[in-house]
Amino acid sequence: MVADGVPGHAGGRLVVALRSEPKTLNPVLAVDEPSRDVIRCLTADLIHINRGSLKTEPSLAKSWTVSRDGRQYTLHLRRGLRFSDGEAFNADDVIFSFQVYLDEKINSSQRDLLVVGGKPIVVVKLDAYTVRFELAQPYAAAERLFDGVAILPRHLVESSYQSGSFSQSWSLSVPPNQFAGLGPFRLKEYIPGQRVVLERNPYYWKADTAGNQLPYLNEIVFLFVASEDAQVIRFQSGDTDVLSRFSAENFAVLQKQQSEKGYRLDDLGPGLEYNFLFFNLNDLSPKGLPEIAKKQAWFQDLRFRQAVSTAIDRDGIVRLVYSGRATPIWDQVTPGNKLWLDDKIPRPVRSLEHARQLLQSAGFSWKSSTLVDPHGEPVEFSILTSSSNAQRMKMATIIQDDLSQLGMTVQVVPLEFHAMVDRLQNSYNYEAAVMGLVSGDADPTSEMNVWLSSGETHLWHPNQDKPATQWESEMDQLMQEQLVTLDYAKRKRIYDRVQEIVAEDLPVICLVSPDILVGAANRMRNFRPAILVPYTLWNVEQLYIQ
Repeated sequence: MVADGVPGHAGGRLVVALRSEPKTLNPVLAVDEPSRDVIRCLTADLIHINRGSLKTEPSLAKSWTVSRDGRQYTLHLRRGLRFSDGEAFNADDVIFSFQVYLDEKINSSQRDLLVVGGKPIVVVKLDAYTVRFELAQPYAAAERLFDGVAILPRHLVESSYQSGSFSQSWSLSVPPNQFAGLGPFRLKEYIPGQRVVLERNPYYWKADTAGNQLPYLNEIVFLFVASEDAQVIRFQSGDTDVLSRFSAENFAVLQKQQSEKGYRLDDLGPGLEYNFLFFNLNDLSPKGLPEIAKKQAWFQDLRFRQAVSTAIDRDGIVRLVYSGRATPIWDQVTPGNKLWLDDKIPRPVRSLEHARQLLQSAGFSWKSSTLVDPHGEPVEFSILTSSSNAQRMKMATIIQDDLSQLGMTVQVVPLEFHAMVDRLQNSYNYEAAVMGLVSGDADPTSEMNVWLSSGETHLWHPNQDKPATQWESEMDQLMQEQLVTLDYAKRKRIYDRVQEIVAEDLPVICLVSPDILVGAANRMRNFRPAILVPYTLWNVEQLYIQ
């Protein structure tokens, strides 16, 4: 396969910092981002999402055809490919890989993506280089399912799978000669607590436009650097070559020295992260939380939620939390997602006067500048947020101040992240929360768990047996409809309506989308950062050192 991009030259080493040590090199079991960052360099998938265009492109499958009903995908594999240990790749590796991913006993986080219409995808070998995938129903984003599903070397891991020890396979301490993938690099060395070193895969199957075999780099070194500030210092001093996932404050610090220190910075604009405030709209009758249940009369009134949204100074959050490197939003699709953004969604300006009118129309009033409900109870509630996320802590404090101007008394309650998630998803012991989600893909299917009323990430009232409101029922219908609609223009109209419901009914009050900020050493070439994870190393096989 020929990769686009400017032809480079071979040699050199790339040094990257990870915030923590990877947990595993097993792509079936990896859930933490450091593990995935390393695994992406070692493995390959059948069909890949190009992070630059956000569209699918051939990978291990050189081509594919789709049946007229959209339920069968026939993939034609590349011939002559070898794993990084020199062993040949064919359809048996594909069949085996999907058997493992779909095995409920393995409990891969990717299994849910491979269940379509309530049934696991069926994989059939047609010949040594042709595989058919059979779906229970048409699935608009089926091609995108293959992205990130790394193909395993059957010859190395089938025995551990059959013996029931697959979950222990490919820890970081695996000897390099017992690990193999189809990615541009292969495992060279792991030093606990310090680094993972990858070396060039001599069997890699891509070439550049001049016919040179990729990758260009001889080595990638992943250093373990525990904090953002420490990573920034290492980058500033030239110890590392790439930097991403850092704050606007650190961006400003780095900007002052970029010409003299030999690196460059880039602000890509908003990515796929959306931050939001939401209220507890759960059915609390089984939980016995009478104080919160009383306040739900406020939260369930759309005019109350509208007043809160109207009173929040989104521009202030952009300015004070992100130093201007973020964008105000009023629904879940950020301006970075150009394929699916509904640009007709209203973007009303902040108005305390309009917020007061909405509250009055809902029966609220003021006593000595304190907002009281129709029963004379003062409006007081708390907002949970993660103590480890400085930006969301600041966001919650700004919201606290904004709502005080309406006479509301708001407490900000910082919690350790897992304790916060437990309250949101298990005990329901909360009143409101500030959170953020990052869409795993530009396509709406990555958001099914959020917007379906039965979804675990349907945060304001998760795992509903049936939709609690008419608009949630409509949203369920729309999300299921877009899933099986194969025409993009029709899907876009359907998902536009989902965005309208989020903006109109405010199940979550969307606030801001932070910019993707990245940096790279000046000597790096073919560096083309993107808004979809991984932001900086998605084209690692094409990166080279000048």
